[in-house]
Amino acid sequence: MPELPEVETIVNDLRPRVEGHRFTGVSLFWPRMVLQPSAEELRQRLPGQVIKEVTRRGKYLIFRLDSGESLVLHLRMTGSLLLRNKNDAPTELSSYITAIFSLDNGLELLFRDRRKLGTASLIKDEREIESKLGPEPLNPHFTPVILSERLSNRKAPIKAMLCDQKIVAGIGNMYADEALFCANIHPLRIANGLSEDEIKRLHKAIRQVLRKGIANAGATFSDYRRPGGEQGNQQNAFYVAHRGGQTCKVCSTPIERIPVRNRGTYFCPRCQDSATCS
Repeated sequence: MPELPEVETIVNDLRPRVEGHRFTGVSLFWPRMVLQPSAEELRQRLPGQVIKEVTRRGKYLIFRLDSGESLVLHLRMTGSLLLRNKNDAPTELSSYITAIFSLDNGLELLFRDRRKLGTASLIKDEREIESKLGPEPLNPHFTPVILSERLSNRKAPIKAMLCDQKIVAGIGNMYADEALFCANIHPLRIANGLSEDEIKRLHKAIRQVLRKGIANAGATFSDYRRPGGEQGNQQNAFYVAHRGGQTCKVCSTPIERIPVRNRGTYFCPRCQDSATCS
């Protein structure tokens, strides 16, 4: 599933190519992806609108428009947003397209989604998104104190809490596993049982692994692609995420996989108590 670094990479790739350009048409091949308004209204209302800014909130892609509305795309589990010239020949990534958004510069945004779980919304008030999300982990205002406050009454496993978008926005399975490894914290530790020192380590680790993920243009294990079709590189730098059965890069112990609230979770059973990430 695309998480904060993958969505941030998409935003960074799209900005210089689509900002200032106008939508000229919408083709929907899976109308049920449109949450609001109706699919037909989206087809009618989006053309003619200029993209003033492309940004991100949590895992949501946001296209702010000159009308004051925002087109909000959520890639969910298998979504990618590809950018191509209108007359380009089809490629191996041309399958599973659920929507095409055409622009006045001859480019097309293709929403590719193998499992058809991704969504699109045209909204008037971004507070509709804000109400669903916790703080941005890379924002300067996100401090160890804020993290501690958000975990203070949570008796669930810390892994589950890091994946809860109302606790902290943008973190999912991969980067939660990596942050817990880097902070030397077992994924089944109870969230409100972490010490002050552990909170500080976890806060630092969250920001560290997310920044590294952005620097490496995200992680590709199956569906995620950058808008140009390129894969990310962060998967090659992971310590534990998706590495079940492989040996730990630090101590050579086999990485284990366990379920935590129905999420596959990877960790090193030996060295999550030692300083392992740099």
